[in-house]
Formats: sequence, C-alpha cells, structure tokens
Amino acid sequence: MVTLGVDAHKTTHTVVAVDDNGRQIGTTTVKATSAGHLVAFRWASRFRDRCWALEDCRHVTRRLERELLGSGERVIRVPPKLTAGARRSARTRGKSDPIDALAVARAALREPGLGVARLDGPARDVRLLVDHREDLVAERTRAQNRLRWHLHELDPELGIPPSALKRYRTLAQLEGRFGAVPDVVGQLVVVLARRCGELTRDIKELETRITQLVAPLAPNLLALPGCGALTAAKLIGETADVRRFRHKGAFAMFNGTAPVPVWSGNTTRHRLNRGGNRQLNTALHRILVTQMRCHPPARAYLQRRMAHGNTKTEAIRALRRQLSDIVYQRLREDSHDHHATSALRAAA
Repeated sequence: MVTLGVDAHKTTHTVVAVDDNGRQIGTTTVKATSAGHLVAFRWASRFRDRCWALEDCRHVTRRLERELLGSGERVIRVPPKLTAGARRSARTRGKSDPIDALAVARAALREPGLGVARLDGPARDVRLLVDHREDLVAERTRAQNRLRWHLHELDPELGIPPSALKRYRTLAQLEGRFGAVPDVVGQLVVVLARRCGELTRDIKELETRITQLVAPLAPNLLALPGCGALTAAKLIGETADVRRFRHKGAFAMFNGTAPVPVWSGNTTRHRLNRGGNRQLNTALHRILVTQMRCHPPARAYLQRRMAHGNTKTEAIRALRRQLSDIVYQRLREDSHDHHATSALRAAA
C-alpha cells in the first residue's frame, strides 16, 4: 500500500508518496486546478495499491477530494493536529510543502482508524447556511453597536432595550425621527437602521431555509427536548457525517465532553477536556440549559448526581456527556433512515 500525503494550498498541491514503512518514494507539485489534479492522478497511477491522505482543510481540499472520489480513489482525512507530531519526529528540520505532505502521509500510516472521506451532500448545505447566518448575525451586531453610539451622541436620554434594534417598527421610528437631521451623525443613524433591518430580514429567511432543510434530515434529533432547528443544524454541520465515528466515546472526545484521563502510577484521575470541537460543545450546552429549565428527567439526573456528592458544575458536565451519547445515537438513526430512503428513491 502506497500512501499519498497531500499538502494543499490555494494555488498548489504538493503530493508525497510513502511506502508501508513511511519511507518517501516520490513527490510532485501540481496546480490547484482540475487540470493540476489530473496531472497528480496520472502521476499516482504508477502505484497500483494506493490511498490518498488529505489534511482536513475542507475549503482548500474540497475540489481535489471531490474529483478523487469521483474517480473511484480512496481518500482519508487527517486532522491537522496529527501532522504537528509527525513533523517534530521527522529527521528533516524546517517547514516546507514536501515536509508537510510527508507529515500528512506518515500521520495517516500511524493512525489507521481515520475516517474515510465521503461527498457531504445535504449536510454541507446545512453547514454553509449556518455559517452564513452566523456571519450575518455578527455583522448585524457590529452595525447595532455603531448605531447605539451615534444615538447616544444625538440623544443620551434615548433608552432603547437591547433587543429593540431587531424590530422593524423600532428601526422605522429611528429613520423617521433622525432622517431630517442635517448632521452627518443623523444620516449615519438612518443608514445603519436600514442596514440592521436588511440583515434581520436576511437572517430570518436563512432560518426558514435551514429549518426546511433540517426537518427531513434529522427528525429524531429535533424530537430531543431542547434541540431546535438551528441547534440541530449546527450539530449536523459540525459532525460532518456521524458514521465516521466508531462509537459514542469517539464522538464525545471529538466534541470535548469526554474527560481526559490522567494517570500517575496506580492512581487514575480525570480532568476537564478543554479541547474538542467547541461549536459542538456549545450546541450541546444549549440543549442542556433548556433541559435544566423545563425537562424533568434532566433535572432529576442533576439532583441525583448532586445527592451523591457532585458539585453543580460536575453534575452539569456529567449531563452534557450523557447528552453527547443521546445526540450520537439520534444522529446515527437519522443518518441510517436518510440513506435508506435515498437508496429506495434511487432504486425506484
């Protein structure tokens, strides 16, 4: 088996071939275009039994991954954190594209259980829409902050509640009140108020579209108390195909809810996991906060943990870990149902 490690950039891709022992047996650099990918594919065709290892940088490697999978190639994704250790253990000093590609290939050899890449399909659409919505929300927040400073300059006693700048009625009143002010500050108030209204409309339209996409993809996940459409969309997009996780423990380690073991002689302890995907961790925490408020089984679980000596913080961490297992199982069920339905439609 020959492993082809790829260090991908916007303009070029560097490919390094290694054998089963991690010994470099070839290298090439091609342009990051379809024509360049064809050159790399022809170069790699000399190795009959081969596997491509791509560093998991989706925006840079997506086109290459899609074209390799379309050609029937086997592609695995290597997390960037694994390549750092491979570079440190290499005999070659420094950092270059061939060194990085060699590190990717050797990391793939060292970790045989890495996920095999698949075409993302609807999950990628959900991820892109969620990311775009978050960008618009951040842009609206910046516009609202600038608007508040200008309003404070024009009228320090004007009290506007924190959420009022999302309401069309409030924004229309600001336009009517300060539209006739000849000062530049008044003109900026009008411009920013209109911009906040436009962003709010776009955000609501995206929320509607995301809800329509998520409903058929994750009915079991949406049935979980505390999990709304936006939270489910975040879980689907950040998980990027739950089938790539071997078991619920691997998923918990990925989202940062699994405690990290700390051994010292015969003493076994665990400490808080501050790593993992923090976006997934935050989505699980949103579900947890909702269940703490209105889900009796979750509240009973917290009380039971605290009755056995856990602090409230420790009980919340335990509940978040339990939620990770529940979410993993529901994502598995939704994935199975979705792919079964797709197969039936294809057969029909």
